Amino acid sequence: MPDTPRPGDVYHSCDPRGGPSIRIESIDHTGRYAHIVDAATGKRRRRILLTALHDSPTTHTGRPRRTGYAFEERP
Repeated sequence: MPDTPRPGDVYHSCDPRGGPSIRIESIDHTGRYAHIVDAATGKRRRRILLTALHDSPTTHTGRPRRTGYAFEERP
């Protein structure tokens, strides 16, 4: 599990309907946003709040997360 998100980290969608895995390209200078791309293609650049990136696919009570992205791997 990562302590803080870093460029190159891969996260998968927590949405129960599925969704793309994402890769962090960079962290905004304010430290609030991550610039991300699709992990498979490297396309569809966008930015998201760092609060949407989670260490675990479950909450502290053990329930599955339904929003955001859960950590998958670090290169």
